[in-house]
Amino acid sequence: MSKLLLFNKPFHVLSQFTDSEARKTLSEFIEIKGVYPAGRLDYDSEGLLLLTDDGQLQAQISNPKFKLNKTYWAQVEGTATETHCLELIAGVSLKDGPAAAVACKLMDPPNLWPRIPPIRERQNVADSWIELTINEGRNRQVRRMTAAVGLPTLRLVRAAIGDWKVTDIAPGEHRIETVHLPEAGKTRSKRPANKRPSYKSASHKRRS
Repeated sequence: MSKLLLFNKPFHVLSQFTDSEARKTLSEFIEIKGVYPAGRLDYDSEGLLLLTDDGQLQAQISNPKFKLNKTYWAQVEGTATETHCLELIAGVSLKDGPAAAVACKLMDPPNLWPRIPPIRERQNVADSWIELTINEGRNRQVRRMTAAVGLPTLRLVRAAIGDWKVTDIAPGEHRIETVHLPEAGKTRSKRPANKRPSYKSASHKRRS
């Protein structure tokens, strides 16, 4: 059995435990020893970050070859339309190569925690929300994709990784699940690339 932490990373927290520039890190929120991030979430993005004590599970979550879907809620500057979503699904050109969304849809403003500090509002400029799903993890990829279709991202929240969701976890808190992985060499190569390992049981813990 492997331990998996679902952590709701606040804005302006690094996805690591140490920093030479005195910025906030995971060590201020997670006291459990021996767990490490499975992938990253940008310093100025919020939402779901997975950590685990199992190297195999870490690789299956973070390795691009497994193409685990990641769903983001993006508050963008401007009025998003279905045409924007179609452009994102068709693919846009970025400096490090083309990028396409697995799915995209318009959405109402989600019921989220307040961001601290809040985004800078501009009275004469509209904003809107889209839900964007990708199966890559390039640096600032979602922000660069929305900018490529003329929708600069104002706030970005990762809502889900595979079937794991952040919606019931408060910012700065985490939940623990126990995950069962197949024995090495038996079924790993047969698992569909977009499926996460199943978990046998789950426990809940919030940091006081």
